Amino acid sequence: MGRAFVYVILGGGVAAGYVALEFARRGGYSRGELCIISEEAVAPYERPALSKGYLLPEGAARLPGFHTCVGANDELLTPKWYKEQGIELILGTKVISADVRRKALVTAVGETISYKTLIIATGARALKLEEFGIQGSDAENICYLRNIHDADKLVNAMKSCSGGNAVVIGGGYIGMECAAALVTNKIRVTMVFPEKHCMARLFTPRIAEYYENYYTSKGVTFVKGTVLTSFEKDATGKVTAVILKDGKRLPADMVVVGIGIRANTSLFEGQLVVSMVNDGIKVNGQMQTSESSVYAVGDVAAFPIKLFDGDVRRLEHVDSARRTARHAVSAILEPAKTRDINYLPFFYSRVFTLSWQFYGDNVGEVVHFGEFTNSSPRFGAYWVNKGRITGAFLEGGSREEYEAISVAVGRKTKVTDMAELGKQGLAFAVQESQKQMSDSGLAIGERPTYVWHATAAVVAAVSIAAVGYWYGRKRRRW
Repeated sequence: MGRAFVYVILGGGVAAGYVALEFARRGGYSRGELCIISEEAVAPYERPALSKGYLLPEGAARLPGFHTCVGANDELLTPKWYKEQGIELILGTKVISADVRRKALVTAVGETISYKTLIIATGARALKLEEFGIQGSDAENICYLRNIHDADKLVNAMKSCSGGNAVVIGGGYIGMECAAALVTNKIRVTMVFPEKHCMARLFTPRIAEYYENYYTSKGVTFVKGTVLTSFEKDATGKVTAVILKDGKRLPADMVVVGIGIRANTSLFEGQLVVSMVNDGIKVNGQMQTSESSVYAVGDVAAFPIKLFDGDVRRLEHVDSARRTARHAVSAILEPAKTRDINYLPFFYSRVFTLSWQFYGDNVGEVVHFGEFTNSSPRFGAYWVNKGRITGAFLEGGSREEYEAISVAVGRKTKVTDMAELGKQGLAFAVQESQKQMSDSGLAIGERPTYVWHATAAVVAAVSIAAVGYWYGRKRRRW
């Protein structure tokens, strides 16, 4: 028993949806030649919505409102769309083995699916507490957040926990965004993490201090520099308390765990080159793996970043998933016309009324700027390495200001006076951006094409929850 396709997209997350749309836009396949194989039972969707609009107590985003590719203000790819485009959705299907030399995949039910070209979009999985020696994390009121199933479990737990206590394990993206959602759902929150401050992989201590103070004003308690060791449970198996390494006991009606993710590479280990540094499937600038018929995109792919002198990185962010997906299709269908990917790493988050964006790499000497105490904050930081800006962070910026810092990083703008950079702050990036437009011969009000492209991704990403909600409301009215 088996089926054969020309193109197989393995995985059903963000990247898979954007690969499908790019194929549909460019053509190059006939009806029935392209399929998506996904363990999830639903068509690809915008994963960021799960930690944002999906968790709202009122007007929450729901499918089909946030299927890809509404996160980029593009088409809504419902199952009907895939059918119209002649793309087969093989959902609720687990692939248990892959043979890249034979160009074949085997599913859990024993079906063999062959291909000529494979696009790996398997993404990553949430790290589990058991992997760190903590047993009993399968309790009904312990939640992770990676897919729709996880999100539904979290929503149900919040509904039964209103006015209660939640413990969030982890101080990164998921921890911060889920903590904000829990507070919005009128739940008391304690965040626990081993680092000295939240978002330790990105934030400086000064930036982290602002967000921690803001969260504290919302009722969140931080317990830093320690980890959990065990749980207390009642007779039904539900967690009633979290026990920390220092012996502290935290009452808990629910627990949310956000301790990182790991790329889903196991099917291809020993067959494709895996980056030893970041555990992703290593690809070239065309998103092509060590096997010429196989490409990898999104969270699972480790690809060279020109801005970092070709350093290979695996980027865990939706913008990277979208861009690498589109680039891979271009490379597959028009290899002679497709240059190596030139991607500017970009990260963002929205919590409460706050919204920040970061571009580049947080290496080098840090220069902070702006107002950190204002009720409507607008502050940020530059990272300067070897006399050039390598990274920039901004909270509370306008569209033009976010564009400006992206230009400053993308150009590796030279810095001759660190003290002056601190005095000028955001104005430095704005001036450099305007200089770029002037040097390019653009009139006032115009912007370079690549800046418009980056802006579209930024605006779309930041608005994902609102877009998903709007589509959901609109479809219900129909």
